[in-house]
Amino acid sequence: MTSMTRNGARINLKIELIKDKCLSDNYFILRNLTYDLTRRNGEVVRHKREVYDRGNGATVLLYNTEKQSVVLIRQFRIATWVNGNPDGRLIETCAGLLDNDEPEVCIRKEAIEETGFVVGNARKVFELYMSPGGVTEIVHFFVAEYSDAQRAGKGGGIEDEEIEVLELPFSEALLMVQSGEIRDGKTVILLQYLRSSGLMD
Repeated sequence: MTSMTRNGARINLKIELIKDKCLSDNYFILRNLTYDLTRRNGEVVRHKREVYDRGNGATVLLYNTEKQSVVLIRQFRIATWVNGNPDGRLIETCAGLLDNDEPEVCIRKEAIEETGFVVGNARKVFELYMSPGGVTEIVHFFVAEYSDAQRAGKGGGIEDEEIEVLELPFSEALLMVQSGEIRDGKTVILLQYLRSSGLMD
């Protein structure tokens, strides 16, 4: 049973799972689900959907108030290349899958691997479903202030990753969102959060 709110009143929706078939259990899990959804008017509708389970993730935006800068990365993303991104590279906040870690542990590991910066105090700002139509993933969003003294390595990722570290003026990063040069969802969300939060004032 699930519920929703309309005009302050809670409305219950009944979900009955009919079939759960695993289509692929390779790097991630792809499942084919058949379920009956009972609408508010009592009508029962059968749905068949494919759901991609890749686990949950976490991301962090590193910012420096004194320098008015942020640290982002640029890396190749095969799915964007398939969907029209000519060189497949995307400018992003550093991020990764939890892999059984707590979200804050995850962003600390990813930050040192990808950017070379050790994360100090991190603030969790929210957790969001990023593509709820077919992907189960919840992403935990963090911001953390950095300084040059926290640079512990060159970053660039591990082994098979090819990651470029970008330290950009915050104002330039916002302009890159407007121009379409930055078009990764989690990155746009965190940059807009940083602008509206007053942390860079």
